[in-house]
Amino acid sequence: MERFTRSFTQQEPIPEDAIAAAVAVMRSGRLHRYGADPSEVAALEVEFAARIGAAHCIAVASGGYALGCAMRALGVGPDDPVLTNGWTLAPVPGAIAAIGATPVLIEVGEDLTIDLDDLSAKAGRARVLLLSHMRGHLCDMDRLMAVCDAAGVTVIEDCAHTMGAAWNGTPSGRWGAVGCFSTQTYKHVNSGEGGLIVTDDPDLAARMVLLSGSYMLHARNGTAPAQAVFDRHAATVPNVSGRMDEVRAAILRPQIGALSGQVARWNALYAALEGAFARAPGLSVVPRPPKERFVGSSIQVLADPHGDVAGFVGACGDRGVEWKWFGGAAATGFTSTHRHWGYVAAQDLPRTDAVLARLLDMRIPLTFDRDDCAVVGRIVAEEARRHLT
Repeated sequence: MERFTRSFTQQEPIPEDAIAAAVAVMRSGRLHRYGADPSEVAALEVEFAARIGAAHCIAVASGGYALGCAMRALGVGPDDPVLTNGWTLAPVPGAIAAIGATPVLIEVGEDLTIDLDDLSAKAGRARVLLLSHMRGHLCDMDRLMAVCDAAGVTVIEDCAHTMGAAWNGTPSGRWGAVGCFSTQTYKHVNSGEGGLIVTDDPDLAARMVLLSGSYMLHARNGTAPAQAVFDRHAATVPNVSGRMDEVRAAILRPQIGALSGQVARWNALYAALEGAFARAPGLSVVPRPPKERFVGSSIQVLADPHGDVAGFVGACGDRGVEWKWFGGAAATGFTSTHRHWGYVAAQDLPRTDAVLARLLDMRIPLTFDRDDCAVVGRIVAEEARRHLT
């Protein structure tokens, strides 16, 4: 039988101009963002804020740190409830639990986005929603913001999978009070680890700069609000050090400049796989709404619940095609569900559980080409006929 031999986790090399910039930083010896002048980190903050249309950007050590920093800046503390998606990756509820707050999980539907009816029903239970655009799927953001505004709920967007995406023309990360992005290796730009936070609120920006550890040098943030804003918060906001360093910023700046071209490449590969999977028996590709401009760095399908989903996943894996299945009894690698998060109180999510039992997820690395997608599509179709019909 035909077998796929390419890696689903192999990333492209870091671009040569990014390597050269990182080497220049290392030769300078000035790796700390507040020790460099001019600073690669400050320049990155200016460039990313301009790209996304935000007043302020704070570059930090990881996407998870960005989430915690945003919640702390909004005053979320121990035992405070925080709304979030019932289907997301573990670092999202983990960020809530890490600051002592309590995740309140919202159902997700077959479109893989947060269930807005369930959100409406639970909105009165918390004052913050940590919204995960899980696997790059954007919900109806106009309706979500209407629900949250009516209930007095402040929105933090987890944009780890949506850098370069938009809903109805507005970029992901620009709907809520704060948008948080990841630059971890398997996201849309690669610095190993890293995070970017955007906001238009100068007080939130100042608090997040102070939280990240700016000492008395906060004016060196590339998009710093006025000194008077820092003066309101400097005495009461603790230093929870999580700054981005100069090397990572140097690596990221050329990649962010090239992001639009990378998105086009991802979406071409996504379209090739989407067409192949749509023809496979027993699989339904999750549709993308017309108002969503997405980044196809992964693809999701729903399997026929009457088929042998575990057998299908195993048989594809034996032939080199890797699926993540969210219906497994135990957490596997990066794949877990709310049933596996021991730091989150058990919650009843029957609609979410029904979706997760069928949900299959595949990473699309840019090291693939259309011929690779054709091989993957043939293997998936063959094993779907064997196990899902």
